[in-house]
Amino acid sequence: MVADAPDDLGPDPDRNFTPPGDVTISSAGTDDADRLADLWVDLAADQRRHSSHLEAEANREVIHETMLRHAVTDTVFSARRGGTVVGFVTFGVESGRYEQDVTRGTIHNVYVEPSDRGEGIGSALLAAAERELVSLGVGVVTLEAMARNDAARSFYARHGYTPHRIELEKPINDDPLSNDG
Repeated sequence: MVADAPDDLGPDPDRNFTPPGDVTISSAGTDDADRLADLWVDLAADQRRHSSHLEAEANREVIHETMLRHAVTDTVFSARRGGTVVGFVTFGVESGRYEQDVTRGTIHNVYVEPSDRGEGIGSALLAAAERELVSLGVGVVTLEAMARNDAARSFYARHGYTPHRIELEKPINDDPLSNDG
């Protein structure tokens, strides 16, 4: 899940994005879990306008535990400005029961505070996660964006992401074939 375009910079062919000089990108620690959960709640609340079904505040405790796990497994990077976390990316190597012809990595979330967007922070976070996934042996990186979030889809397209698999959804109560009336 990604908020509206974390930044609006185009892709660099070397994928070596540098954040603004006063912003550092690094692994987040367990002491960042509260702030990361706050940012995730902001992200999830914003995604409701793009038809997300996630309830932001109701998932705070679960996401706090998830952020702790990401911190312990070094699968979350934070962007800090003046000591304050202003953005994050969570990611991991996909593990499943099916054999595949490529090892896939997944970007779970990218978020940058609205007041800090447009400076390349989102691009730097995404690139840092991609580099880490490559170092873990990943050959393909996947992610999801809300179908109605044009800004996020454009951001990812500028960074080389293309549709691979499409998820379709249908509200059962609105299905004329399911109603006997």
